[in-house]
Amino acid sequence: MAEERQQRRLAAILVADVAGYSRLIGADDEGTLARLNAYRRDLLDPKINQHRGRIANTAGDSLLVEFASTVDALRCAVEIQGAMAERNAEVPPSRRIELRIGINVGDIIIDAAGDIHGDGVNIAARLQPLAEPGGICVSARVREDAQGRVALEFKDEGEKQLHNIARLVHVYRARPGEPASAERPALPLPDKPSIAVLPFQNLSGDAEQEYFADGVVEEIITALSRFHHMFVIARNSSFAYKGQAVDVKKVGRELGVRYVLEGSVRKAGNRVRIVGQLVDAATGAHLWADRFEGTLEDIFDLQDRVTASVVGALAPKLEQAEIERARRKPTESLDAYDYFLRGLAVVHRITRESNDEALRLFSQAIERDPEFALAHAAAAHCYPNRKLHGWMGDRAQEVAEAARLAQRAIELGRDDAVALCYGGLVLGYVVGKLDDGAALVDRALALNSNLAAAWSGSGWFKLCFGEPEVAIERAARAMRLSPLDSGKYLWQSVAALAHLCTRRYDDAAALAEAALLDHPNYAFALRVASASHALAGRLAEAQKVMARLRQVDPHLRIANLGDVVSPLRRPGDLDRWIEGLRKAGLPD
Repeated sequence: MAEERQQRRLAAILVADVAGYSRLIGADDEGTLARLNAYRRDLLDPKINQHRGRIANTAGDSLLVEFASTVDALRCAVEIQGAMAERNAEVPPSRRIELRIGINVGDIIIDAAGDIHGDGVNIAARLQPLAEPGGICVSARVREDAQGRVALEFKDEGEKQLHNIARLVHVYRARPGEPASAERPALPLPDKPSIAVLPFQNLSGDAEQEYFADGVVEEIITALSRFHHMFVIARNSSFAYKGQAVDVKKVGRELGVRYVLEGSVRKAGNRVRIVGQLVDAATGAHLWADRFEGTLEDIFDLQDRVTASVVGALAPKLEQAEIERARRKPTESLDAYDYFLRGLAVVHRITRESNDEALRLFSQAIERDPEFALAHAAAAHCYPNRKLHGWMGDRAQEVAEAARLAQRAIELGRDDAVALCYGGLVLGYVVGKLDDGAALVDRALALNSNLAAAWSGSGWFKLCFGEPEVAIERAARAMRLSPLDSGKYLWQSVAALAHLCTRRYDDAAALAEAALLDHPNYAFALRVASASHALAGRLAEAQKVMARLRQVDPHLRIANLGDVVSPLRRPGDLDRWIEGLRKAGLPD
């Protein structure tokens, strides 16, 4: 359980400690504590907040602070030491409160209380005593990250054996120096999610891993480029930063991107660990971080798995970050893309009102850009929920409108995997053209094998065609690709129904209940859960779920079930589902 509460990420760590604290306390304990508290309140805490630091721990005379940016950590340290020197100018030397500061960059572990641990923290703590009172000592990685970006000079102190640190650490003293060189002008940002994938650092000291790390990055760039609603910087541009210590904010300005993916590769024996983190280039804030491990026995398979995992995690994170950005814009300035994003923000709430609102927002996007394929696809994709939950008014008219929107999305997005996937699912479920819909989803997968929604959609079609085992595999592939996706309840529901069709009722109920944890009123999952519990002999649980289903869809009966359920072609599959629903209490 402890591991589940921990997080891990790359950070700049600042450790500050009062020089001669015991002497100061011995001479005047109350006065020293009062002055130290005043420094914290009036100087240290405001400076740390100003430079986007987070105080992870305090211990009387010391501070442990985490920063997302090395440059922020250094600027904060310099300003603190400068302000402390000004305050001490008229204080007798014997009463001066002076700080020693050590800064390092490394992998940290964040525990449930918010404290940070790890080798990176230990090195920062060992650098701090090497600094002079009022001074700053840093590791080589900090110097590399800051070179040319902050007004500092670095005095090389050589490699040091730090207490309880196994390897030698190259130490530098930092002090104010010449101003940083002028930066290139910022490029304008695209009107869609934009990302640069930087070369991953090789922390192994093994040249062979350099090629592996570069291969992972190239595969990630290629995979992300298949998402046509993303703007991905080409490999030649992002690799121009290889071997450099970079500031992600500077990268964002120079390449004109909102997000930067950075990472590292470390080899230990026969195992490789890859760490990746997604950073907001405007603020330096970490949006996502994860690590991936495997053996060197099949290094190319590991590379493929890392690529799939990173891309699967990044796609929904980028989408969510863009949605939040659109929400912050004033409504009178919205363009087509921002209306589209706002529609995505509400479409998964699974209420009739949110579905109507999403359809309205997607329609606004289409009105502003009639050639916007994804807006047509998303608008069409509102209609499966309308059919599924019995929200359609004029059924014939709404089916025709869903077909129109889906066809238009397919025409406009012939090489857009998302548009083809959504269009195919609408044609299959709402319009009833299963074969045409399945072919479109297959085309989507051919264009982008990392699209989780297409794997799930393909699973649904396989289920309808009587191949539930294949459906289970494809839904599992979707969940592996994008475990944090807002649409995972759809994939869990597909897998649940497939297990019901194979008579694995316990598995079916478990997956349907998992989908209901995110969306308690999702009718598809309610129908599968109630039938599965009933077929497994758990009538009390089946009736409990059925009661909720009857509240969500009070007009549902066995007689009209065919209007809303998946069109299962294999003999016996639909009959088994109906049998379970009847046992659970659905009236004829």
